[in-house]
Amino acid sequence: MSTAGTSPLDRASLAQFVDHTLLKPEATRADFEALVDEGVALGVYSVCVSPSVLPLDGKGLKIATVCGFPSGTHHSEVKAAEAARSIADGADEVDMVIDLGAAKAGDWAYVQADIAAVRAAVPAPKVLKVIIESAALTDHEIVEACRASEAAGADFVKTSTGFHPAGGASTHAVSIMAETVGGRLGVKASGGVRTLADALAMIEHGATRLGLSGTAAVLAGFDGIEPAEGGSSGY
Repeated sequence: MSTAGTSPLDRASLAQFVDHTLLKPEATRADFEALVDEGVALGVYSVCVSPSVLPLDGKGLKIATVCGFPSGTHHSEVKAAEAARSIADGADEVDMVIDLGAAKAGDWAYVQADIAAVRAAVPAPKVLKVIIESAALTDHEIVEACRASEAAGADFVKTSTGFHPAGGASTHAVSIMAETVGGRLGVKASGGVRTLADALAMIEHGATRLGLSGTAAVLAGFDGIEPAEGGSSGY
């Protein structure tokens, strides 16, 4: 898979950064199957889908799902059970949401323990990404959330669910996250990344994965095509 800081990206290499995402609650199985077909055609790394749709034939793509989504306020044992079910149903990667209230209260021991509970349910080589909802955190809280994620054994830290009113990914947050984890963890930028310029900026600032619902529009930027309005799937 491509990494940041190498040669300029072309369409195919950028596509390999992408978790092609559909998390709209009204999405049907037919919508998810169409997502897979589109992802295959676009050459993405994975599709990211709701856990209730699993198992899902990824047709060679990795399958990612979410856990404790989107609020993160579920009990740790419930998050762990959800993650374990997703792994049993064929997920390769799980994107969990931290307890944002605990983070805002500075209870980093709880945040770490919550992540560790899910990590235990997502054994390596399965991948655990931790959504910290960076737009709702201060810079200090972003650093502490990343440290808790690393201490709990996560593989990635991730900016956003795409559903929080505070907003989604920013290059500022991605930079802080990348500096904090220092290459030991991946950094996933998601939430509001809708143009080729957005995607490239996130990678330039340290993102090693992108969560996109409008992948086709982003990749069309290589052809100088402006993305259409709308079409967001929460990312």
